[in-house]
Amino acid sequence: HVQLVESEGGSVQAGGSLRLSCAASGYTYNRNCMAWFRQAPGKEREGIAAISTRGENTYYVDSVKGRFTTSRDNSKNMLFLQMNRLKPADTAMYYCAASPCVRWRPLRLEDYNYWGQGTQVTVS
Repeated sequence: HVQLVESEGGSVQAGGSLRLSCAASGYTYNRNCMAWFRQAPGKEREGIAAISTRGENTYYVDSVKGRFTTSRDNSKNMLFLQMNRLKPADTAMYYCAASPCVRWRPLRLEDYNYWGQGTQVTVS
């Protein structure tokens, strides 16, 4: 039974920082590529950060480059998203997701088959 569980998000003022984590269980974590997606009210879910199986490659959508960093700890089956210099436009529900890494397109929603329940991030 595959399970992805995000940490609690939160509310933060613009310019602040927040760190999300995602705990994975029920599958071979280090064989999967991982990503963070977010969905704001009335908008489609978008991929914002992705990381390869060993963490050697990372990918970011332009709107978060230089502000967000994703990392993983395969020894603990954990995925992280460090978010700095947050903006009100970053307000959204954030999801972690796992991909089997076959013909992987890092920020494409269709390439991910396991999802967390989501956690709310609000920037004011």
